Amino acid sequence: MLWLSEILLQHPEIESFEDLKDVIKQRAAAGERFFRMDIKPPYTDTPPDWEDRLEAVFTSIR
Repeated sequence: MLWLSEILLQHPEIESFEDLKDVIKQRAAAGERFFRMDIKPPYTDTPPDWEDRLEAVFTSIR
């Protein structure tokens, strides 16, 4: 299972919400099957509907 907090800890180079979406796409393409959002991304460009957007990115790879 892929946790958002795990991504943020493993990728300190991420500087924006758009960068985060790219990493999530990569992890989904690598075969991750489940994604949980346990914290809010700390970026200034994080939109109000961030959960929906990240879920859409993760599921669009399938």
